[in-house]
Parts: sequence; structure tokens; C-alpha cells
Amino acid sequence: MKLSRFISDRALIKTSLLGSLIKIYGNTVVGEDTIIDNMVILGYPRRDNLLKTLNIQVPQQNFDLLLDEVSEGCEVGKRCIIRYGCVIYEKVNIGDDVQFGHYVVVRENTKIGASSVIGSYTIIEGECDLGCHLNVQSNVFIPKGTVIEDHVFLGPNVVITNDKYPPSGRIITTKICRGAIIAANAIIIAGVKIGANSFVAAGSIVTRDVPEGVMVKGTPAKPFGHIDEFLRKKEKYLEERP
Repeated sequence: MKLSRFISDRALIKTSLLGSLIKIYGNTVVGEDTIIDNMVILGYPRRDNLLKTLNIQVPQQNFDLLLDEVSEGCEVGKRCIIRYGCVIYEKVNIGDDVQFGHYVVVRENTKIGASSVIGSYTIIEGECDLGCHLNVQSNVFIPKGTVIEDHVFLGPNVVITNDKYPPSGRIITTKICRGAIIAANAIIIAGVKIGANSFVAAGSIVTRDVPEGVMVKGTPAKPFGHIDEFLRKKEKYLEERP
């Protein structure tokens, strides 16, 4: 099969920085000076729209035309970088100056705020509301319905969940508040609220709400200090750097 570029006639592309092997479906909008690398898909249809292709006839059954017919497109802001292998579904809204690593998947009806960084192999399920200035490291899983406020850090391999008794089918919101820091390999159990400017230590399993400004660690995670202590140690560490 010959791979080629496909850009919908309905799309509004305001950048010339486009890879040769990209797929842009529906009424997708891409802002100025955004870089779309090779093998990126924008506006991929959600499941129910994808199934509509079974009943659509297009010339030579061109699959790109089928996907384009059912896609509602997505929005990508200015000066973004979307690297090789990313798939952005329809009805996703990406703010200005957002950067993606490789092979990131963002499902439908998700919002990502300006100046955020999303690491390679991260999966963001549908209907997520993500704030601005996020630092999301590689291999993070963010499930459907998650809310993450501004200036949050998620270390590599952090897993957030949204079902207390899987697979119950009952999805509940997990919320991470402004300025929270969640270190590598932590697991956040469904429905938990991580308070503003709090800290979750690496490898912790968080089963209860974390109050604002509190540090927690362990399995299950328990308080062990205040964020001020973390910030003092961080400042001292940086001062000692050669």
C-alpha cells in the first residue's frame, strides 16, 4: 500500500510545516507556525462515527475519504509541535505552544491548555479537561473524564484511574488541582482529588484525597510533610549543583 499525505478539503491549515505522510480529516484547524511531523493523524473519528463508514460509498472505497466524510475535525493552536506517530481524535482542542512527544494518543472531546508538554507514548482518553503549562512525562495514562488544572507535573509512568470496581462501567472523575506534583510510577485511584500544590512521592498508590500543600507517600499513600519542606530541599539541591 502506498502511503501518502491526505488533507481534507474542509480543513483550514495555517502552517506550511507539514510532514509528507500525514492525515488531516474533517474541518480541522491548525494554527500558524505549528509543526506537524510525519505519520501524524489529526481529526481521527471516534468509534460511533467510524462505524458510519460501513454505510458510505466513496470513489474506489478510498479509506481516507471515508474517514474524512465522518470526521468532525479537531483544533490545534499556534506554534505547536506534534511529533511522529501522534494520533489526535476529532473534537480535541489543543491550545497554543503545546508540544507532544512521539506516539501520543488524544481521544475525542479533550481539551489541552496552552504551553503544555505531553511526553511520548502518553494516552489521554476522551472527555478530559487539561489545563495550561502542564508537564506530562512519557508513558502517562490519563483516563476518560479526568480534570487536571494548570501547572501540574506528572512524572513518567503515572497512572490515573476512573473506575473503582473495574470494569463496572461507572466512570467517576479524578481531579488533580493546580500546581500538584506527582512523581514517577504513582497510581491515583478513581475519584481521588489531589489538592493544589501537593506532592505525591514516586511509586505511591493514592487511595484518598490529598489535602492542599501536603506531601504523601507509600502504599496506600499517607501524609509525611508539607510542600514547603519539599521546596526548601529542592532549592538547597539546586544551590549545591556544580
